[in-house]
Parts: sequence; structure tokens; C-alpha cells
Amino acid sequence: MINPQFKHTPLAMALVAAATSLSTQAATSVDTYTLREAVTLDGVRSHQAAFQAAADANGGTREASSPGYQASVDYVVEQMTAAGYEVTIQDFNYPFFEENVAATLEQLAPTPTVYEYFGQMGFATMTYSGSGDVKAIAEGVDLALPPAPEPNTSTSGCEATDFSGFTAGNIAILQRGSCSFSVKAQNAADAGASGVVIFNEGQPGRTENFLGTLGEPGISVPVVGAAFDVGVELAAGGVEARLVVDANSEIRTTANVIANSPEGRDDRVVVVGAHLDSVAEGPGIQDNGSGSAAILETAIQMANQQITPRNQVRFAWWGAEEAGLLGAQHYVDNLSAREIKDIALNLNFDMIGSPNFVRFVYDGDGSDTPVAGPNGSKTIESVFLEYFEAVSLPVEPTAFDGRSDYGPFIEVGIPAGGLFTGAEGIKTPDEAALYGGTAGEPYDPCYHLACDTFDNISLQALGEMSDAVAHSVLTFAMTTSAVNGTDKGKGLGKIKNDMEYRGSRLVK
Repeated sequence: MINPQFKHTPLAMALVAAATSLSTQAATSVDTYTLREAVTLDGVRSHQAAFQAAADANGGTREASSPGYQASVDYVVEQMTAAGYEVTIQDFNYPFFEENVAATLEQLAPTPTVYEYFGQMGFATMTYSGSGDVKAIAEGVDLALPPAPEPNTSTSGCEATDFSGFTAGNIAILQRGSCSFSVKAQNAADAGASGVVIFNEGQPGRTENFLGTLGEPGISVPVVGAAFDVGVELAAGGVEARLVVDANSEIRTTANVIANSPEGRDDRVVVVGAHLDSVAEGPGIQDNGSGSAAILETAIQMANQQITPRNQVRFAWWGAEEAGLLGAQHYVDNLSAREIKDIALNLNFDMIGSPNFVRFVYDGDGSDTPVAGPNGSKTIESVFLEYFEAVSLPVEPTAFDGRSDYGPFIEVGIPAGGLFTGAEGIKTPDEAALYGGTAGEPYDPCYHLACDTFDNISLQALGEMSDAVAHSVLTFAMTTSAVNGTDKGKGLGKIKNDMEYRGSRLVK
């Protein structure tokens, strides 16, 4: 996908020559050049425009239970059916969470202080928190102050015995670390806490406010996360505090869209996924209208070129990713053992056009990050690395930390890989020197905001990454022989609680 204005420059010609030579790479003998040329930036953008129109006509959002999401589902179904794919809509129920008003956390005495909602040194509501308006004494539970020099050392609230002597009716002040937020909050509620504040651990990198989730409804008291300094102040002893959360947590219905190629081996299925939903706050045209549009255009162009894959390709648009990877989780949970074994790999494309982008490739073998994928993930990573090397584009590794829909797949041993261009993370000076853009600013300044619209995009990143999407999909459509992922459960993938995230929210 060469930008037309550079079509005849020496650099562009060199890139075309390099890309054409990909068929000679050791990892694969698949020539993807023709498909990559057919997957145009204009084609991808046309699908993003359709997603924007769906949001515009329905209150500015494509949240998983909204009419805007249903309009997006209808569009994808129409496009894929017309292209000749076997399309299934997989309905499922999911827990919906939304705050009615901004939460409140304040110290009433001895030093009246109002803490900033969503501020870096403030607090934020845990997803699936209970509701309530509580005034009570704040009581620290099994805290490690000052913090130990290494992360993940606090066990505050992880055991029911931590609450021996806790005064029922008080607000429990807990420290992040070791176990999940849901375990800490449930132990506190069982001990009679009227509310829960879980503050960051305190080591470098673990001092600021954070976004957390309790995983599912069930905790009846209000629960928030907070910056380290907030927790220290509240746990000082004799502090009276007020905690207010007013939120809806209910069961709603949404759907995944699953589209199979009519041909290809059904015991070597390549699942190509991207989440279709947005957050409630905006239309989500970058997150994740970018990945959704790229796989849609790739599928259409494969059909237009009458490509007959050796392996069945299953394109999937997941619902309720923003609620915690729930669409992908529902899909994987409903696979039989035989169906799991028949999936050769999962390719995941979530946010591939960030305005202040870096080209990230998932670190399949865990050589640069803490978590490796199951057997075969290294091969998937190598296909991307060889591709970008051939077209002279630098990339960086990114971790399988649980922030996107590969999570449920690697939990059951299915190899995975994919691409990402950055979310709320801050671009470093070294990254700005290599990729351009602005150091000290988020990769996507409109991440999870109303401004994530059709204009919130890097056309360069979207074009380059869409080419890589097409290359990887066709490569694995034609051969999965090098992906050693059929012996499930014996790879290097970690179970869900070993990953810090479920979607955009921390779980521990």
C-alpha cells in the first residue's frame, strides 16, 4: 500500500522490490504482493467511514449494546455475505457497567481534602464496583509502608485473615499487589467494610492512579483504585473519609460476527480477529475501527481475487472487548476440545492507526517481554518481523499483557500474534527519533475519548499496518506447517490471572 504521491520515487520502488521478494523468505513461500496491492488505504478508510456513520446516527458511540454497534454489525455482515463468506452472528449476554455520575473520594477530617477523579494522583472507580454513599473511618489493612523495593510484594487484603480485628463499617484501605482486586475487595466486603480503596503499591512505576476492574458484578460496596499518596493519607489513622459511587451494573446482549472462508482445511483454522465495539464515550474509529476495517478489506480482497486458501480463514469481529475481552472469551469458552485443537493460530489486530504511532509486534517468544505465547507464537512473530525487515520499517516488541482479544486464545494454548500502534502510553524520545511524532505525548491522544473519530488516525501507520495484516493473513491461509501449536496446553502461555490486564483495565 504505497502512498500514491511517492509511487515513483526511488525509495518507493525499493520498498516494492523488497516486498515482492518476500516470497523468498525462509519462514514462508507465500507471495502476498498482489493481495497487499489490492488492500488499499482508500478501501480500509471506506469501512472506517461506515463505522463513523453508524456512530453519528446513534448518539456518537458504538458501545457493544448500543444501536451504533448493531449498525456496525449489520454493515460487516452485509459486506462479508456479499463477498461469499459463511457468516454467523453469535449472540451472548455480558455484564454492562456505567457510572451515572463521577465518583467522589474525600478526606473529611482531620485534613479536609477532595481527591481528583481520574487524576494521575487521584482515584478512579473500579469496573463492576457496587454503589453507595459512605462516610466512615478509613482503616488500613496489612499495608507495607514504606513500600518494598521490588514490585508485587504487597499482599494486603489477599487473605481473609488480613482482616482480623478490622472494624465492621469502616472503609478498608488496601494496597495493590500479589492477588486480584476482586479477591481483595471481596475479602474486605466479607469482613464488613462499607467501602474499599485499593491504592497503588508505591514502587517506581506503581505510584499513580490506575484503572482497575473487579472482573464481574458481585461486590456490593463501592470500590475504587487510587494513587499511592492518596492511600497513604487515608491510612494514616483516625481519618474520616467519604466514598460515593453511583453506577449501573446490569446484563445486556451483544454479538460477535464470525465469517468463514468457504474453502480450506477445517483442522487448520486461522482465526483473524479485531474487536468491533467502542467505549461508551466515543465512536472508536481508531480503537478499534482501524483493525476491524483492515481485516474486513483483507477478507473482501481475498474473495475478489478468488484466492482459495489451503487453511480455512475465520474472520471474527468481537463484541464487548471494552468490557473485558468478553466477546472473544465467549467464543473460546464455547469451543469444544476438538474445535480448540483445530484452530492453528489467532491473529489479533487492535488499534493499528494511532496518530502518534509506534509499530509494535506482539512478542511471541517472550524474548523481550515477561510473557511468551503458546508454542507457535514465535513463528507468528517471525513472519511479521521478516516482513517489516524486508520493507525496511523498524518495529518494537509489545507484551502479551492481556490488553486485547488474543488473551482468551493463549489461555487455552492457541498460538497468537498481531500488531498494535499504541494507546494511552507515552512516546519516548527514542521512539520519536525513530518513528517521528511527538515525544512525551500519548500514542493515541484520543484513546477512549469522544474525539476518537474518523480524523483520529495516522494514514501512514494505517497503510503500513494494513499491508502487514494482508501479508500475515494470506501467509497463514496458505501454510501453518511451521506453527507448532497443536499440542495444546504445553506452550509458554500464561493463564489469565498471570496477565495484568483484561482489556484496558488492570485486574491486579
